[in-house]
Amino acid sequence: MNIILMGPPGAGKGTQSEKILEYCSIPHISTGDMFREAIKNKTPLGLEAQNYITKGLLVPDEVTIGLVKERLSKDDCKNGYLLDGFPRTIPQAEALQVLAKEISRPVELVINIEADKDELVKRISGRRVCPQCGNSYHLQFKLPKTDGICDACGSELIQRKDDTIESLNVRLDAYENQTKPLIDFYANLGLCKSVNGLKSIPDVFNDIQKLLDEVK
Repeated sequence: MNIILMGPPGAGKGTQSEKILEYCSIPHISTGDMFREAIKNKTPLGLEAQNYITKGLLVPDEVTIGLVKERLSKDDCKNGYLLDGFPRTIPQAEALQVLAKEISRPVELVINIEADKDELVKRISGRRVCPQCGNSYHLQFKLPKTDGICDACGSELIQRKDDTIESLNVRLDAYENQTKPLIDFYANLGLCKSVNGLKSIPDVFNDIQKLLDEVK
């Protein structure tokens, strides 16, 4: 099962990806992990990527695509993979279609987790986290026993910079402009299926499971 997981920030991709991996027994491939592994192993493409990253530059598409091909060609992907964070643009998606065919591991399903922007802002801006033990809370859905204090270790809870309304709006706008066109790209190929990410976690996965079973 060769899958791409898409959706805006806060739509629940991380939670659902764990459930998909457990259900399908396939590796989770994120661009961040892929870069770190290639750099750690000092592969030629990893060293080239590191050269850009250390200069604070975006890694060019041809390097990223090369790393994806290198990663998808490994033995642990022979029974499938879950791609997360790639592709991000139409040129990357077009290149992925070519390279996945070359290695006989074509994309079979694109799962798009949909979520209304206003609901996402409410969901994410209410997050609070403990900087000491990492426990997470929410101003609406999971309040600590004492306001602003971690139940587990008594530390003062914080809001991460990425979770502020201002930061979130920037991330959501970037998603709308850059990544959302991919939904149309894959829909035209008959590969994209959407689920409602604002349902409960079990209900969202139940919808995803039905999609997976249709492809299996």
